[in-house]
Amino acid sequence: MAALGTSSAQENAAARARRRVLTRRRLERRLMLVAGSMGLVFLVLAGRLVDVMVFNGQRPGDTAVHGLPQDRGRADILDREGQILATDLASSSLYADARKISDPDGTARELASVFELDETRLAEDLASRRAFVWIKRHLTPQERFEVYRLALPGLYFRDDHQRFYPAGRLAAHVLGFTDVDGNGIAGLERTLDETLRQAGRDGEPVQLSIDLRVQHSLTEELAAAMERFDAIGASGIILSARTGEILAMASLPDFDVNQPGRAPADARFNRVTMGVYEQGSTFKAFTIAAALDAGTVTLDSRLDASHPLRVGRFTISDYRGKNRVLSLPEVFIYSSNIGVAQIARELGGERLSAYFDRLGLTRPLGVELPEVGEPILPARWSDIATMTAGYGHGIAVSPLHVARAAAAVVNGGHTVHPTLLRREAGALEADSVISTRTSEIMRALLRLNVEEGSGKKADTPAFPVGGKTGTAEKATAGGYDHQALMSSFLGVFPAYDPEYVILVALDEPKGTKETHGFATAGWTAAPVVGSIVNRIGPILAFAPSEPGETEGRHNLMLSSYTQ
Repeated sequence: MAALGTSSAQENAAARARRRVLTRRRLERRLMLVAGSMGLVFLVLAGRLVDVMVFNGQRPGDTAVHGLPQDRGRADILDREGQILATDLASSSLYADARKISDPDGTARELASVFELDETRLAEDLASRRAFVWIKRHLTPQERFEVYRLALPGLYFRDDHQRFYPAGRLAAHVLGFTDVDGNGIAGLERTLDETLRQAGRDGEPVQLSIDLRVQHSLTEELAAAMERFDAIGASGIILSARTGEILAMASLPDFDVNQPGRAPADARFNRVTMGVYEQGSTFKAFTIAAALDAGTVTLDSRLDASHPLRVGRFTISDYRGKNRVLSLPEVFIYSSNIGVAQIARELGGERLSAYFDRLGLTRPLGVELPEVGEPILPARWSDIATMTAGYGHGIAVSPLHVARAAAAVVNGGHTVHPTLLRREAGALEADSVISTRTSEIMRALLRLNVEEGSGKKADTPAFPVGGKTGTAEKATAGGYDHQALMSSFLGVFPAYDPEYVILVALDEPKGTKETHGFATAGWTAAPVVGSIVNRIGPILAFAPSEPGETEGRHNLMLSSYTQ
């Protein structure tokens, strides 16, 4: 019995011990829960205390504080294939209520450790007692975190938008840029400012005619040529001859649109639309088209270019002329100033200027950019003014003017209106500038010039090109600088049924060993167009021509007119 009693006592003691352990564990868990709850309450209270003391109750997500308007941002800008060219990124900006800054100097000193800013000026602003003082726009996440850590009173954040251009320099002059408040101040950002705001409110992007792949090819080839020929600038445009859509537009030097304030004025200048220059011999295509259309010349016409042409006190001569009578096609492919001057004189100033007007060469273009130049025309269309304008001297237009006029010359004679906005494929516009027959002859002449004339270096085996060279001496206050050339090439492709016009211009190129010292367009600008066509042909889904497939195809009508 004693043994049984002892066993029961031991069991009771063990049970009490287990109950004590369980009770202790329950108490520990409760204490941990209470401690955790108190810690959470402490963190919330501490956070609220900082919120009240530093940011006056504003949470990072607030967007309309102290009467600031809510910014809904701008629409994305896309290229024709849907690639983003411009977009808004969420950001935040920092400002202060100077009335709540007790230590302006100390606050400025602390903030200067986070940002690159003028500490003295900021201290003065913070001591002004003004209710609103901007400190820094568009903070990075790290900068915002650092400001939080400073825990300084009187500082506030505002949710903001920052415009971002993923392609950087590419299409800089097309896109333009915004100011720090998101207002468009250059390029399409300025012209389409309200459109982009409304589209942003509607959540819809704005799509351009620009093809980023084509834009890259154009820009890269221009940059290479600019370096190769030590030119001070370059420009280029690729335009649909049927719709007027601009697939690419480049002006060099360019700039990064994400940092426009760092760009010099020369880099921000759009040479394609604002650059108004004498274009030289590319104008011969327009003069001959006008004369053919008016019936003052035919393919049978012969022009005496055996000696310089004297008009009053002026003498018109040819560069490396043939010094003989030339057929009309020969006048074109040998780029005879003498021959074209006679054609222009026969047509007359009134009719030539009227054709130029119909081609869009006499007035500013309506493209969607604020940066456009106005043509410089002869004050009076006298005989000499008419004759020199016929070969691109004494009249100045932008490269875009030339591309637009060329589109009408080769597309069957229909005018186009250049645009940077995507258009749906459709019929050509109804306005007729020249006849279909004249346009057909001009296509043949442009191709002949690449096969046999001054544009040979623009030719490519895979994609037949037509075109015309243009070399002009730059005008100065006292006349012309014979050493400063504007060398350009006006190209069309495919040559037999042109869909695209390509214009390339090099500003003051220098001759090289490979060009035998020549800086004229046939040696400098023409090869650039050939390289561009080789690159964009496959991008635009053109099949390469088979060897010998296109040779002489378009010029059977002209073969009997050249020697």
